[in-house]
Amino acid sequence: MRLPLRSFCIFRSVIAQGQAVDVQRRGLSGAAMRLVQFRRRGEEASIRVGVEQGEGHSVVDLKAFDPLMPSTMRELLELGDKGLECAQRALASGKCVVDRADIQLLSPVTGPEKVVCVGMNYRDHCLEQNAPIPKEPIIFNKFPSAITGPYDDIILPSESQEVDWEVELAFVIGRRGKHIKEEDALSYVAGFTVANDVSARDWQMKRNGKQWLLGKTFDSFCPLGPALVTTDTVTDPHNLSIRCLVNGDTVQDSNTDQIIFKTAALVAWVSKFVTLIPGDVFLTGTPPGVGAFRKPPIFLKKGDVVECQIEQLGSIINKVV
Repeated sequence: MRLPLRSFCIFRSVIAQGQAVDVQRRGLSGAAMRLVQFRRRGEEASIRVGVEQGEGHSVVDLKAFDPLMPSTMRELLELGDKGLECAQRALASGKCVVDRADIQLLSPVTGPEKVVCVGMNYRDHCLEQNAPIPKEPIIFNKFPSAITGPYDDIILPSESQEVDWEVELAFVIGRRGKHIKEEDALSYVAGFTVANDVSARDWQMKRNGKQWLLGKTFDSFCPLGPALVTTDTVTDPHNLSIRCLVNGDTVQDSNTDQIIFKTAALVAWVSKFVTLIPGDVFLTGTPPGVGAFRKPPIFLKKGDVVECQIEQLGSIINKVV
C-alpha cells in the first residue's frame, strides 16, 4: 500500500534575527531547490528527475525540459554545477510541469555506492541510554538495497520481532573527494533529506555477535525523501526541529542542534577512509524516543504508520506491512 500525498505544514518556525549561518555551507551551484526522483503514472519502468515548484507542489520534469539531462539523481549530481544549473533553468522556465497527482515520488537517491550511518550522535539520545558522549564518530552502514521511497511500505521481516523506528537527518554527497578538510567539507554536500533508520533490535543488540549491519539492512529499512533539499535552501541544518510519529502519536521530538558530530565533521572523518562520490548517502543519527529504550519496549507491528518530519525538509510516511 502507498499512502496518498498530502500537504505537510510542519515546523513553520520563524528564524530568529541574527542567527548564525555556517559560512562554509555554500557548495556546488549555490542553487536553492527541492530535487526529486519520480515515476509518471503509467510509466512505472521509467525513473525521472525533477524539481518541485514548492514543498508538496507540482514537479518540473528535467528530461522533458532538456532531453540531454540524465534520468537519475546520481547521474545529475555527477554532472556537478552543469546539472544543477540546468535544473535551475528548468524551474525558472515554468515549463514541463507534471501535476503531483500524476507521479509517484521515489527516494531522492536510488542505487548509491554507499549508505553511511552514524550511531550515538545525539547528545540527548546518549543521555537516554546513560551512555558516554563518543569521542569520535561511530560509523556503520546499510546496504543500498535497504532504500525505499518516502511513501512506500516498511516490510516486517519474519526473522525479527523487534523492529524499531529512528528519524534521522540525511545528507547526500555532491562531488568526489578523499581526505577532505573539515573547513571545505560542506562544499561536497549536495543537500539534505529525511530518513528513517529502521532497525531490527534483536539482530542489532543480541544476535550476529552484536554487529549492527544485519539488524539495519533488511529490505525497506531505509525510507528516504521526500526531496533532496539543496544546501542553500536550508537555513541551518544543525538547528532544525526533528520528530517521529507512530500512528499519530509523537515518539521522538528533538532538534538537530543535539547532533554531536555535524555534517562537515562527518564528511571529513569518513573521507579519511573511503573516497566519497556523488550520490553517497549519510544518515546522521537519531534523537531519543526509540522504542527499544521505552519501559516497556515498544516495537512496530503490521498496520502501524510511521511519519518522520524535519523542519524545512518535509515528511515521509510509511506503513508497516
